Amino acid sequence: MMHDLIYRPRRLRQSPIHRRLVQETTLSVNDLIYPLFVCPGHAVKTEIPSMPGQYRLSIDQLVEECRRTRDLG
Repeated sequence: MMHDLIYRPRRLRQSPIHRRLVQETTLSVNDLIYPLFVCPGHAVKTEIPSMPGQYRLSIDQLVEECRRTRDLG
């Protein structure tokens, strides 16, 4: 009768599919997306009110932002 108290079903570990579904979530730099929003014009950097810290950038500003992002790795 004692073994009934120790019984621990492991049905979530029975197949690789189930193991992948319940495994710990991992996140790496390769999983991230850096959003960039483009607008017409020259030397334009306009903040997007509904997205603090995000800007609409003209092409010249966008190129500079891409260089800074690349340098960060």
